[in-house]
Amino acid sequence: MKFWSLSQIKRNLLMAKTDKLFAELCKIDTPTITNVVATYPKNPLCLGLYNPWTENWYTDTSIRCIYPNMAPVIGHAVTCVYGLPDPNYTGRLSFMDVVDALDAMNKPTILIIQQKWPEALMSKAGLAGEIMVTSMKAVGCVGMLSNGPSRDVDAVRKLNFQLLLGGVTAGHGEMAIHAVNVPVSVGGMDVAPGDLIHMDENGAVKFPLDKAEQVLANAKAMLAQEATHLAHLRKAKTAAEVRAAGGSYGKKKG
Repeated sequence: MKFWSLSQIKRNLLMAKTDKLFAELCKIDTPTITNVVATYPKNPLCLGLYNPWTENWYTDTSIRCIYPNMAPVIGHAVTCVYGLPDPNYTGRLSFMDVVDALDAMNKPTILIIQQKWPEALMSKAGLAGEIMVTSMKAVGCVGMLSNGPSRDVDAVRKLNFQLLLGGVTAGHGEMAIHAVNVPVSVGGMDVAPGDLIHMDENGAVKFPLDKAEQVLANAKAMLAQEATHLAHLRKAKTAAEVRAAGGSYGKKKG
C-alpha cells in the first residue's frame, strides 16, 4: 500500500482544485474573460487588472487562430525567443531546453514564442511543425502562441492542440533559440513566464493565477447578465423596446 505525505496530499488536492477551475474557465469564451479582466473598468464585475488601452494584455489583429472550431484553452505561460543562428551564441540552447521548461512548469502550459527575424524573413519561418508540437504535448502543453508562422497545420489539427500564429507557411531555414523563459511580446501582448493565458478563436488574454477564481466567478455573473439582456433584445421589435431592454446600449442620453 502506498502512503502519501501530508505535503503530497495537499499538492494533489490543490492540483485537483486547479484542474476543476481551469475546466470551468475553458467553457467561457476569451472576449468574456477580457471583459472581466480589464475591458470595462467602470463595470462592477470588471477586475480592472490593467489599463485596457495603455497596457499590452491581449493580442491584436496580427494573430490568427488556426483552429477556430476548438474550445477555449488555458495554461501557464512558458516563453522562448527564436531567431537566426548567432555564431557567438549558437549551441547554448536547444529545443530540449524549451521542452524541459514546459515539463517543469505547472500544467497545463501554453508555449509563447517570440520570433525575431530580419523583416524579409518574418513571414517565411514555418517554425513549429508536427514533431515539435507532439513533443510539447507530451509534457502537458495544450497550445502555442507566436507572432510568426508555423506549419504542418493539418497534422497538428489531429492533436487537439491550439495554434494562434502570425500565419502559416510551408518551410524555413536554419534557426536557433535565443532565450527561454524570459519576458516576451507577441501579437501586442506582453507575457512573463507563469502568466495564465486564455485563448480561443478571438485571440488570447493574460491574467495572474491568483486572480483566476475571481475571473471565473465574475465571468459567470457577467454571462448571466448578458443572457438576460439578450433575452429581452430578442423580443424587441422597436427602438423603444431595444432601449427598454437596458444595458449600456439602452441608456437614454441625458
